[in-house]
Amino acid sequence: MNSSAEIRVDFYVLAAADSEARLRFACRLTEKAYALKTRTYAHVPTAAQARQFDEMLWTFRAGSFVPHELAASSTAAQAPVRIGHADNCEPDGELLINLADTIPTFFDRFVRVAEIVDASEAGRRHGRERFAFYRDNGYTPNTHKIA
Repeated sequence: MNSSAEIRVDFYVLAAADSEARLRFACRLTEKAYALKTRTYAHVPTAAQARQFDEMLWTFRAGSFVPHELAASSTAAQAPVRIGHADNCEPDGELLINLADTIPTFFDRFVRVAEIVDASEAGRRHGRERFAFYRDNGYTPNTHKIA
């Protein structure tokens, strides 16, 4: 576990108000992390969204290649990018991309957390709750507005 001083928390606040925009931005962020050789775990709320994000990583941009596996896969441990949805899994890596409305219990296993917030009313509300949690627990979240 990392202490609050060791974990960097970044909030990416999108101008778009839909979950598809969150996934597209998560794809871009994942691609950048892969290019920087950063082991990444993407946390999504459901198995269906894990499959959707898995498919989108293959198709979001022509020419993009981000090797990844669903966390439940037998070969996931070797993948530089893993996608999962269960709080009781054993994620590892340097970067946690959180696409769930709540903070996973294992967030403190990572040195960096990326929270992606869309502009929908529910998205903003959940984002504010997550931001308050980090702030109230000694973390210093950074906010990036994405047009």
